[in-house]
Amino acid sequence: MHDIKWIKDNINIFDKAMEKRGIASISKSVVKLYDEYVDLIAKLQNFQNERNTLSKNIGIKKSKGEDASDEIKGVSDIKLSISTYQEQSNSLQNKIQKMLEVVPNLPSEDTPVGKNENDNIVIKEFGEIPNFNFKPSAHDVLGFNLDMMDFNKAAEMSGSRFVILKDKLALLERALSNFMLNTHTQNHNYIEVNPPTLVRDNALYGTGQLPKFDEDLFQASTGHWLIPTSEVPLTNIVANEILHNDDLPLRYTALTSCFRSEAGSAGQDTKGMIRLHEFKKVELVSIVEASESNKEHDRMLACAEDILIKLKLPYRTVILCTGDLGFSASKTYDIEVWLPSQNKYREISSVSNCKDFQARRMKARVRNDKNNIESLHTLNGSGVAVGRALLAILENYQNEDGSVNIPEVLQPYMNGLTKININN
Repeated sequence: MHDIKWIKDNINIFDKAMEKRGIASISKSVVKLYDEYVDLIAKLQNFQNERNTLSKNIGIKKSKGEDASDEIKGVSDIKLSISTYQEQSNSLQNKIQKMLEVVPNLPSEDTPVGKNENDNIVIKEFGEIPNFNFKPSAHDVLGFNLDMMDFNKAAEMSGSRFVILKDKLALLERALSNFMLNTHTQNHNYIEVNPPTLVRDNALYGTGQLPKFDEDLFQASTGHWLIPTSEVPLTNIVANEILHNDDLPLRYTALTSCFRSEAGSAGQDTKGMIRLHEFKKVELVSIVEASESNKEHDRMLACAEDILIKLKLPYRTVILCTGDLGFSASKTYDIEVWLPSQNKYREISSVSNCKDFQARRMKARVRNDKNNIESLHTLNGSGVAVGRALLAILENYQNEDGSVNIPEVLQPYMNGLTKININN
């Protein structure tokens, strides 16, 4: 969340940043409220000082046996004024808070300006797009023919956009999960965490999903929310903490189920595993000092790309433009994997630098060597989405007879299996 004092001192910078995002700026209205708030606080402090003076005089007069009735009445009158001003200042503070909590992060200076995904910029491509001598099948067709992917039975028990994986495809999902976790913990210095998948309002508020995006979430009858990504619990590990810079960086990874209502996506990717209500993802979260976040962002991108490189899946990396940037992100890289059935790249990972935006909402801070307390910088990224990696393997490693080869790096996790056949 933004610092209102910073907005007041940097209105032009703030307005230009919102313009890049295609959002009408609230700077004038919120600064006006802030000025009213500051004025109220000044008056409140004057009344408090006056009350303190009168209270002191009451004590002095009583100690001398003198009449202090005028001072006592004055204190009583001032208490009413203090109460009124306190209510008004609290009301203004809440209004300012409500206005600021739905304003997105400022885009970084090197985030390209654009309106939508068509203005994103490709910065890297890896791997050769497979050239099949037959028409490649979609992953849902392959899974159905293997009798290992069932959308119909899942729909009976849960509704649309759920899937049951069976037999070797269930094993493949587990293999991918273990491979990703092992890679990130053993090669990329992340600490594995097994976090809750039910969280309270404050956790989602801290990472920016609430209050603006409640329609994208599932809520339990207890008031808890199902996490849309383990970014939420992993980042909130440092909520309300003051760390020392010697503790940083902190790097966490987790495999969790993720839950999204996909509000507003009606008609999009209704077939297959592209856009499910429940899916598994290996998440990466880094907590760093401000001076290290840009370097850490590039490091995290390399960690996510390393998974696809090892799986030998063709992909490309893009930098998102301002119009396609997520709410909490200042800069985002997307990694898109090639899907032969669609003849195009589809997102499989998003790696974002949120700078101090989430840290301010969570009150996560760091004490530096000069004993000054500063906001932390938080970063998050998919390392990667397990389901989308699975479907990308099905489509890119498929054979004409409907069988699917297993990437070499996964074979040890698949009990030495090199191919998934229809009859095995």
